[in-house]
Amino acid sequence: MAAKQKAPNYSDEQTQQLVALYEEHGNDGLEAIAEQLGRSLRSVRSKLVREGVYIAPEKSQKTAAKKEGPTKKEMLNELEALVEFPVDGFMGATKEAIAYLIEAFTPEPEVAIED
Repeated sequence: MAAKQKAPNYSDEQTQQLVALYEEHGNDGLEAIAEQLGRSLRSVRSKLVREGVYIAPEKSQKTAAKKEGPTKKEMLNELEALVEFPVDGFMGATKEAIAYLIEAFTPEPEVAIED
């Protein structure tokens, strides 16, 4: 018994049109291309990936800025060294809240008073 061949989702003409539109408009035009071809955005993007022409947009600066500074785990390790209670329950806290706790529990440096 021979297996039934699945009909292609995109004809050769549609694929050529898709690639040409993408090369003309780039990632900014994906929604318009999907609408013009009567396809979902996900379908259009997937087809472009399969055709080897899709170029993923660069990650935003916001993502890069998030990675700066100590991780939450590093901050909790620092807090754990300062306090006498378990800190594993603070994993759901924000970095800002953990930083506040670290600041609150960090002893003030002793100031030497000269006579």
